[in-house]
Amino acid sequence: MHRAIGLICVGCGVALAACSSTGGGSGIQGSGGANVGGNGAGINTGGSGAGIIGVGGGNGGSGNLPANCTSGPNDDSDGDGYTMSSGDCNDCDANANPGAYDVPGNNVDEDCNNAIDDTMATCDNLITDVAVTNPQEAARAIGLCNFTTPGEKNWGVIDAKYVKADGTGGINDISHGMLAAFGPNVAPQEGTRLLALSSGAARQPSDPGFQSPGGYDTGVNGFAPAGFPKDSSQCPGTNTSSDKTTYNPVGLELKIRVPTNAKSFKFLFNFYTFEFPVFVCDIYNDFFIALQNPAPPNAVDSNISFDIQGNPVSVNNGFLEVCSPQNAGGKNFPCSLGSAQLQGTGFEGHAATGWLETVSPVTPGSEITLRFAIWDMGDEILDSTVLIDKFVFSADEATGSSTTPVPR
Repeated sequence: MHRAIGLICVGCGVALAACSSTGGGSGIQGSGGANVGGNGAGINTGGSGAGIIGVGGGNGGSGNLPANCTSGPNDDSDGDGYTMSSGDCNDCDANANPGAYDVPGNNVDEDCNNAIDDTMATCDNLITDVAVTNPQEAARAIGLCNFTTPGEKNWGVIDAKYVKADGTGGINDISHGMLAAFGPNVAPQEGTRLLALSSGAARQPSDPGFQSPGGYDTGVNGFAPAGFPKDSSQCPGTNTSSDKTTYNPVGLELKIRVPTNAKSFKFLFNFYTFEFPVFVCDIYNDFFIALQNPAPPNAVDSNISFDIQGNPVSVNNGFLEVCSPQNAGGKNFPCSLGSAQLQGTGFEGHAATGWLETVSPVTPGSEITLRFAIWDMGDEILDSTVLIDKFVFSADEATGSSTTPVPR
């Protein structure tokens, strides 16, 4: 949480004057202008004799203010890339500028738009069709509500497109879907829709266009991304890495400008596979990966979603806990989450991971590319589906990417 910093005008005149940060109190307002500030620091930019006004203050604090901060209208005292004349409402705090996101619940206007805590938490309520093909709607379905352009400095999605696993075009639209649920026991984790990507048909049995995951072929082939597929440490002696052909691949690729006050992001996913239990530790396999570029230092071949052994998510990953307890492929599966999340999905009798959370670091204000991708290995039958939802940025630091089960 960040404390709102009042701005006190020093030597105010007709033009915007230098300012210094204080821990609270009120500022000095020039005559004839409209106050566009709120609780915290604001800038009066209109009318004759415009000045700077600070209202309230003392509402938390970033702890990173420059010493003896002073700033004029065209200065960038906090080094965040914005000046007061370009919309920075607090040039003594790098966490406050038009490129920042509003941290929910802290009563501070970080993005300088004169509205406190107004970052949209959900934006998929207008999606009413599972078969929507606009990839921007896929971004909204997972919780990314801000959009921007290459020439702007605001944060948000710059570009969105559906691709094959290797980033090339030519996918089948049946392989992605905006689902309102996945069976009776799996609901969106935020908003009203979640994104499904599938090496078959990304539909639940009650959706138009549903095809059994037991063997639907979308008719699309391609190649694995660089470094994939990878053999699982869970299955010594099983070689899947020699075949680079992907069957029924699909991915969502997003180019995103990171908020200037974000140091990490996180999202949830739930992986279902028809390959379980017959093809555990076999050459036939399906993969889900999330590629981030630039990649965090611990990401192997840019993949940020993996199990505790570093294996990409597949039928051989260590998180398969939604199933019926059994031995398969020479391994014991206790299936601690039971099988309720399989009901009404088409994956009854098979397995899923349950909801997992990936967290990954980012550089504030940078541009990143994320590609969520899934595909069949070895052949085009026995499909897998991944559900993705609740993507959020965070001001919390992350030393590297990680994936962990969501607490029950």
